[in-house]
Amino acid sequence: MMQLRTSGASPFGRKVQLAAAIAGLADQIKVIATDTNDPACGLSDLNPLGKIPALTLDGGPTYFDSRVIVEYLDHLAGGDVLIPKEPGPRFKDLTLAALADGVMEASLLQIYESRRRAAAKQDPLWLDWQSGKVARGLAAFAAAPPSGRRTAGHIGLAAALGYLDLRFEGRWRKDYPELAAWLATFAAEVPAYAATAA
Repeated sequence: MMQLRTSGASPFGRKVQLAAAIAGLADQIKVIATDTNDPACGLSDLNPLGKIPALTLDGGPTYFDSRVIVEYLDHLAGGDVLIPKEPGPRFKDLTLAALADGVMEASLLQIYESRRRAAAKQDPLWLDWQSGKVARGLAAFAAAPPSGRRTAGHIGLAAALGYLDLRFEGRWRKDYPELAAWLATFAAEVPAYAATAA
C-alpha cells in the first residue's frame, strides 16, 4: 500500500487526497499524519526538502511535490483521468492547477509570516503582496470557474478555497460568490471534500 505523508491542514496534501478519491485510488493509500516541525518524523529521509505531501510507493520510491503526485496518480489510473490527454485541454487544465497552487502558496506564506515572525518584524508590504496574489488568482477563477469533469485544475481550486476557509475564516466568499457556488457544487459531487476537511 502506498503511504501519503501529510497533515490535516495542508492544502497540498488535501489536493492529493481529493485527486486519489476522484481517480478511484483512495483505498490504495494510507495517510500518515506528519509534523514537518518534528525532525524525528523521518520526512527529510524521504524528501530532502522536508516538505509535505510525499507519496511513498509500496517497496518503491517516494514522489513529491503535489503536482508530481497528482500526475503519478493520473498515470496509475490509466491516464486522462485527472489530467486531460489532448494538448489543448491538458495545458489549459495544468495552467489552472498552477494558478490554484499559486493561491495556496501565497496563502501559506501569509500564515507562515504571522506564525514565524514577531508582529514587530512582520513586513506589511510583503503580506500585501501575497494577499494580492490570492486576490488576483481568485478573480481569475471567478471570471471563468472551471467546468466539465473534475480534473487537476478543479481539484487544486477546491483545495485552495478550503484552505482559505480554514485559515482566513472564509472571507473570500463575500467577494467571490461565483466561487462559493462552484465550491458547493464540487463538494456535493465529491464526498472526499468533506471527508478531508481539517
